Amino acid sequence: MTPVDGRRVRLVGIGAGHPDQLTVEAVKALNAADYAIVAQKSEDDPLVGLRRELLARHAPDLEVVPVRDPARNRSVEATGTRAGYEAAVTDWHEARAGAYEQVLLERPGEAVFLVWGDPAFYDSTVRIVERVLARGAVTFEWDVVPGISALQLLAARHRIVLHEVGQPIVVTTGRRLREAVDSGADNVLVMLNRALELDGLQDWHIWWGADLGTVSERLVSGPVGEVREAVERARAEVKAEAGWVMDVFLLRRR
Repeated sequence: MTPVDGRRVRLVGIGAGHPDQLTVEAVKALNAADYAIVAQKSEDDPLVGLRRELLARHAPDLEVVPVRDPARNRSVEATGTRAGYEAAVTDWHEARAGAYEQVLLERPGEAVFLVWGDPAFYDSTVRIVERVLARGAVTFEWDVVPGISALQLLAARHRIVLHEVGQPIVVTTGRRLREAVDSGADNVLVMLNRALELDGLQDWHIWWGADLGTVSERLVSGPVGEVREAVERARAEVKAEAGWVMDVFLLRRR
């Protein structure tokens, strides 16, 4: 692959947080790059620190370029409807594309984006890079290096298969969980949860995990009606301990 104007971009899946969960391909990509672009949500963003720890283990000479993440409109007025939510996300993606475009314009060479888990699962970096190219101000070749996702790690930690024999599985977000349940899905994998919405699901079984692969990892499983309080408690503990919480869970109708 020949870079265009000395620029190349690679989207590298870095797993859920444990340094041992980077693939050999990911480590090679990091060490071949000139710098890493890292979204920074605040001055003391703990996820930036976690990325630096991963790089210290596998690519200690790689320069980290933090880019302040544009604010996203999360107000109920703006996101109360599906159309409003999608419009707010589109605006956020466009603002991110502009911020990343500026870095790429200023810096030739090979850049990597450090993507949690795998870039294919509920991550927008692919879409944002496409937006950068569509803006036309900077050109580059780009590719994607897959990573170990939180979905895979959840299954490994609980020693389960994510679907029953010959049966489908629905992967969705916390805000659309009810839609999946109402549509008749029996096996639902849920990501991106601002809060746990488990009302009416007492008889379902849940396998839950938060901050998987980190020192703050928590796991809970059992019938929702019996373990819901334990999940809520563990979620709060993780947030207090790590400063952030990323949880994922499997729900199965009993």
